[in-house]
Amino acid sequence: MVDLPRPIQAFVDSTNRGDADGVVGCFTKDAILIDWGRRFDGHAGVAAWNKTDNTGVESHFEVLGMEPSARGYLVTLRVTGNGFNGTSGIDFGLSGDRISQLVIE
Repeated sequence: MVDLPRPIQAFVDSTNRGDADGVVGCFTKDAILIDWGRRFDGHAGVAAWNKTDNTGVESHFEVLGMEPSARGYLVTLRVTGNGFNGTSGIDFGLSGDRISQLVIE
């Protein structure tokens, strides 16, 4: 089991519960989310992404690993659901107890 920083663990747990409000609440109000070049800004952007690419398609995450990155933490996840299925790295930047950047490449 990987010991994730609290905001990242909350993001994973909220996703796995299908808790859209919980996912958005994991982010700072001015967060930036980039998913393969598509950029989403702030809570409204995170909510839009979440609806089309995360809880809205019943994504489920299994944490496979974590390592330091320039942003903060690169987390490797196995993703299943009704959208993307496969292994992906998500690079997280944190600000206090929230996610300020999330980059999927």
